[in-house]
Amino acid sequence: MNILYDERVDGELPKVDKAALLAELQAQLPDLDILHRSEDLKPYECDGLSAYRTTPMLVVLPERVEQVETLLKIAHQRGVPVVARGAGTGLSGGALPLEQGILLVMARFNKILEVDPAGRFARVQPGVRNLAISQAAAPYDLYYAPDPSSQIACSIGGNVAENAGGVHCLKYGLTVHNLLKVEILTVEGERMVLGSDALDSPGFDLLALFTGSEGMLGIVTEVTVKLLPKPQVAKVLLAAFDSVEKAGRAVGDIIAAGIIPGGLEMMDNLSIRAAEDFIHAGYPVEAEAILLCELDGVEADVHDDCARVGEVLKLAGATEVRLAKDEAERVKFWAGRKNAFPAVGRISPDYYCMDGTIPRRELPGVLKGISDLSDEYGLRVANVFHAGDGNMHPLILFDANTEGELERAEALGGKILELCVKVGGSITGEHGVGREKINQMCSQFNADELTLFHAVKAAFDPSGLLNPGKNIPTLHRCAEFGGMHVHGGQLPFPELERF
Repeated sequence: MNILYDERVDGELPKVDKAALLAELQAQLPDLDILHRSEDLKPYECDGLSAYRTTPMLVVLPERVEQVETLLKIAHQRGVPVVARGAGTGLSGGALPLEQGILLVMARFNKILEVDPAGRFARVQPGVRNLAISQAAAPYDLYYAPDPSSQIACSIGGNVAENAGGVHCLKYGLTVHNLLKVEILTVEGERMVLGSDALDSPGFDLLALFTGSEGMLGIVTEVTVKLLPKPQVAKVLLAAFDSVEKAGRAVGDIIAAGIIPGGLEMMDNLSIRAAEDFIHAGYPVEAEAILLCELDGVEADVHDDCARVGEVLKLAGATEVRLAKDEAERVKFWAGRKNAFPAVGRISPDYYCMDGTIPRRELPGVLKGISDLSDEYGLRVANVFHAGDGNMHPLILFDANTEGELERAEALGGKILELCVKVGGSITGEHGVGREKINQMCSQFNADELTLFHAVKAAFDPSGLLNPGKNIPTLHRCAEFGGMHVHGGQLPFPELERF
């Protein structure tokens, strides 16, 4: 069997006999919850990127690995695509379902199987919420470091699929840096273990390859994460600036001074005002930009680092530098940042969240470029981002009820991502490619690189049934998008199958 899919048009996927598939699933998996009526399917038509919506053919909600195994075997035999979904908080359309496919919801795999304080690890099922891991480890003075802004809701399986980060990833790394092992099921329903309980494992680093693969290589059934000791002390400095360019330069100055903060975040005036109105975090609303710099570790080191960073910020042109006076104010400063996205949602009917990454040295120029693009497209942009590692989250404000604004927002977002690539950055830092950025993949990578990606996909999923239409564009698509030149209709390596 060799079923190839074009990611552009879900309606062109081979027609599936829904009634026959449903009957077989019900016969072989009588205890599996299967949603098939229109009113039951509607809540699953999108993930956190609600601009793209597709009603799935079937939604399944397994509770045991054996159910998932059987489901995958049936889908593979019948040539039915499968899209995995966790909590649905993703922002790139990575869990967007297919009209002719099964949506596999892993949310009921929500048990913390083991917390080992001596080994400093936890074994969890993929539906466990990110924050729940730290809560379970708290009695041992341990925690799980990656902390996406959606950590109260997002699931660890989705974090693995997208290689999620968070405000503390500058110092403590992304999801990939905080994993020991994942257990997966292949497209044929076979079990595999990637990584090991040790700090390293022999052979190719398939754990790193799998992390961030967006559900295209296998289904996560268990995750072993590293736990870290809670820092003795954590303090936050808030610095206000009268220009975003000065704030951008200050980020590079802090790192150049040899200091790696636990978190280093930036917000512009639009996002500052929105967050302050929503959270009342005590932000200076007249500032054009603020930096939040968290320093953690032992008390003596943190005290010295706060003094050094304070001097760096003043030399960089900060109009105000404020140290959180106590733990309550530190939490409030972070609450404003972590709630910036919903806060911006209160001042605009819709917003489109981008996720580009750039070298820190390019921050001032790229922020100026985003401002110019905002003026060109006539749409406001609120900038909220992980400044320390250059992971930008421009929020493009628009009204989907106004004709053409969604299309203009998408076009503006594409230009911002292309600007990131132009200065040596990437089209994503943690949200993934999904359906959202698939055209910009053509700008980031050349034909040979994309062909290699297709070969990796084929090694794990030769039939192309796992999450088709996401992440990796076809080379023909890139040619049509204008990101790649195809000579005489011929693509590189014509002997390789295209997915």
